[in-house]
Amino acid sequence: MKLSDHQWAFLKDLATLILFAEDQGYKLTGAELYRTPAHAKRNAAKGVGIADSLHCQRLAIDLNLFIDDKFRRDSEAHRPLGEFWESLDPRNNWGGDFKKPDGNHYERVPD
Repeated sequence: MKLSDHQWAFLKDLATLILFAEDQGYKLTGAELYRTPAHAKRNAAKGVGIADSLHCQRLAIDLNLFIDDKFRRDSEAHRPLGEFWESLDPRNNWGGDFKKPDGNHYERVPD
């Protein structure tokens, strides 16, 4: 698959996730979709990301979650969305399952 095919599949799954979140009574706002390679390297140097971030390929997004109009940054609040996200495609990963949990992170791993 070409990168653009993965990006298209990622965005379609993201649209499905957004509608699922709305059905659960949640609100989402976008935090970060694209990250330059230089930004990713700076984050990695600070210990808050990785240098080869899928954000650089537009295959990852960080989402802000609001439940009952309260901002929730904890991974457990994202769990229903993360589990749904991973059920959409075997290439989808949710950051709440990472060694260092990052619950607002949703990504697609290309071939």
